[in-house]
Amino acid sequence: MKKLIFAVLLGILFVPDVYAGTEADDSGLPVPRMVSLRSSVVNARSGPGARYPIEWVYRQEGAPVEIIAEFEFWRKIKDWEGTETWVHKAMLSGERTIKMTAKGESNIYARPDYNSRVIAKTEDQVIGKIEECPAGSAFCRIRFGSSVEGWVPRRHFFGVYSGEEI
Repeated sequence: MKKLIFAVLLGILFVPDVYAGTEADDSGLPVPRMVSLRSSVVNARSGPGARYPIEWVYRQEGAPVEIIAEFEFWRKIKDWEGTETWVHKAMLSGERTIKMTAKGESNIYARPDYNSRVIAKTEDQVIGKIEECPAGSAFCRIRFGSSVEGWVPRRHFFGVYSGEEI
């Protein structure tokens, strides 16, 4: 009986080495990669499975996160604050978004140039959709809602890798 209990506990506590490379990358897509939250309620768990406790709940649909590991139907993500947790893959979308992280207001420019006309301002924590990020540019063209689109400095948001071209 003790051996059975030990075997069951060992099976519950065993988590595969999800950092081992392509064997753990169940989807066949590159890891790490940026995605976004699909729902306004996303449970963040301490491990890759429904048996693991919920640590907190994300409540901002469209917020960008980085997938850093995969295990079956679960994705280990890192959010804009650097927190790592596990979510079910159904709660993630391949749509590329950004989240403003610069404190206070940030300028949205008409062109990818600090000397360009400021067409709007945005607050931190606002979500935008990536339209374009040219290689080597310090700016990305972002759409906020349905009416504001302009260029935002990469250093003001989370959701695009340094030097990434979109």
